[in-house]
Amino acid sequence: MSPRSNAPLTTPVVTMLTPDERTRVDAAGVGLYYTLHRDSVEDVLRDLRTRRATAVLVSVSRCTERDAERMAMMVREFPRVPAVALLTQLERDTPQAVLSLGRSGVEHLVDVRGPGGWHALREVLGRDRDDSFSRTMMEGVSRDLVGATPDCLRFFRLILGERSTPTTVRTLANQLGVVPSTLMSRFFRAGLPAPKRYLAMSRLVRAARLFENPGLSVAGVANTLEYSSPQSFGRHVRTMLQMTAGDFRERYDGEGMLQRFREELIVPFAPALRSFTPFQVTPGWLAPEARRRLAIPASRVH
Repeated sequence: MSPRSNAPLTTPVVTMLTPDERTRVDAAGVGLYYTLHRDSVEDVLRDLRTRRATAVLVSVSRCTERDAERMAMMVREFPRVPAVALLTQLERDTPQAVLSLGRSGVEHLVDVRGPGGWHALREVLGRDRDDSFSRTMMEGVSRDLVGATPDCLRFFRLILGERSTPTTVRTLANQLGVVPSTLMSRFFRAGLPAPKRYLAMSRLVRAARLFENPGLSVAGVANTLEYSSPQSFGRHVRTMLQMTAGDFRERYDGEGMLQRFREELIVPFAPALRSFTPFQVTPGWLAPEARRRLAIPASRVH
């Protein structure tokens, strides 16, 4: 099942289930997650390396000893992607399968045979883990900027606190209805680093977080973060941090890169940032698309 264009934003879950379980898991996830059903652990691994799945769901009934061994490798390669075992029925081999999954590193078992089981599954699979790290990032920024204007905090929420973040100043400005050159000049007049630098460094925070999964390649991270190519990502890392993508991967995790972001771009500029209002604009400064949304007559634009 794939998300419909008019459906709420949902999260992708890779599964290895029986045919009956697929139907029931799909029904339980409407509006909360969507499933990528696969037939083998190798297929699941392929999805994890090329997609940004938030969880893996494996049927206890489908788990053989060989599958458990492959699952152990998957857990080692993708520790930030929770692996969940689904129990829908008891069979002769069920106890051994559960033990094998536990030894492979699968820490979550959801038993849907009784009341509350499907609700528990929705809670586990529907949890927005991207949003959880975004909250961690914003908590750190908020501690550095106690007393900051709502406008300033809004800027950091846009680049750190949402799943889909802008990657260019033009995209950021268009989202806010501000002329890009106006946005850049406001940072300059406030004595702050350019907004492009904030966007670039926040992107590297997310890259470091993704690299916490050893099974995710440089190409996979570059694709997830919408770089044009792995080479483009490598050039970006070298320009921003004066190191190779491989060195970056070895040196930083998400928390470490977030700390560098704060130390370089927030703490030294905290006094200016606390009073900074980059988006409070008069109609004369609004981009044309923003004026149309607000139905401001052209005669009033100056």
